[in-house]
Amino acid sequence: MRWWDIDPVLALERVLFPDDAWSRGMFWSELAHARGAGATRHYVVAESGDRLVGYAGFAAAGTGTEDGPAAVGDVQTIAVAQEHWGTGLGSLLLTDLLKYATAFECAEVMLEVRVDNTRAQRLYERFGFEPIGFRRGYYQPGNVDALVMRLTTASGTDVQGTATHG
Repeated sequence: MRWWDIDPVLALERVLFPDDAWSRGMFWSELAHARGAGATRHYVVAESGDRLVGYAGFAAAGTGTEDGPAAVGDVQTIAVAQEHWGTGLGSLLLTDLLKYATAFECAEVMLEVRVDNTRAQRLYERFGFEPIGFRRGYYQPGNVDALVMRLTTASGTDVQGTATHG
């Protein structure tokens, strides 16, 4: 994702997440941390023809080196246009994020997902994410709980999940 993708990303964001859509400033802030030697973010877009149909973002925290604690990653967002649901695009986006989790040497990857979004939960489970708790009233408005999920690795160097089709 680059700065010129922000407008089409915002358009899709507002369709998919009308009640809690990210702002332009939030995306700019994330992209500011996605380039250079000290990058801690990775954002990607998916296009079909000349139309943006999905995007995803990942953040890493920690050093992931022998001198410090292993890095922890967070799936910030994954969004797929409704007409592309069930096509495997979500799996492709998540696979891309997990490649960066490996590059950032993350020992674990965390995410939150709405408790009523079973489609996304099944995707994450196929990649090895396991539920570890809830965040009560996390999504507003509506006071909807978030299911917290985690993907762990023993080595902290290979968190690339493998999706199974089913």
